[in-house]
Amino acid sequence: MGANFRLSTKELAATAVMGALATIATMMFAFPIPATSGYFNFGDAIVMTTALVFGPVIGALAGGLGSGLADLLGGWYNWVIFTAVIKGAEGYVAGVLAGDPQTRTPTKAVLAWFVGALVMVLGYFIVQVFMYGFGAALSEAPFNLIQMTVAGVIGVPVSIAIKDRIKL
Repeated sequence: MGANFRLSTKELAATAVMGALATIATMMFAFPIPATSGYFNFGDAIVMTTALVFGPVIGALAGGLGSGLADLLGGWYNWVIFTAVIKGAEGYVAGVLAGDPQTRTPTKAVLAWFVGALVMVLGYFIVQVFMYGFGAALSEAPFNLIQMTVAGVIGVPVSIAIKDRIKL
C-alpha cells in the first residue's frame, strides 16, 4: 500500500458494514475470562467471513477496526489497540492465503482459516504472557481456540456459499 492506495466506494461500504457486524457480533455475546480480563465472543466468525469473502485489506480493516471498536464500546480499554492489531493481522493473513474468491477451493479456505486462527490465538497469547503471566495466558488459550473453531465452522462455509454473489 503506497501513497496512492484507495478503496473504491464498494470496498469502503463493505469495510464499514462488515466492521459494524464484527462489532455487534463481538459485543452481543461477550463472556468474560477473569484471568486475563479478556472475553470469549463470536466476532471472529465475522472477521473470518470478511477476510475470506473480501480479501486481505477489507478483512484487516473491518476485522481490526470492528473488533477494536467492540473493546472500546464494551469497556475493555486495555485491549483496544492489541485487538485492533491482532484481529487486523488475522483478517489480513486469512485474506492473503485464501486468494481470489472466484478461484478459491474449499481446501484453500480451510488453510486460510487455520493460519488466520493461529495468528489470533498466538497474538493474544503473547500479549497475555507479558501482561498477566504464562499461567493466565494458558488459561485463556482454550477459549481462543474454541472461538476460532466457531469462526471456521461459520466463516468457511458462508464464504464459499456467497463467493459468487458478491463482487467488488
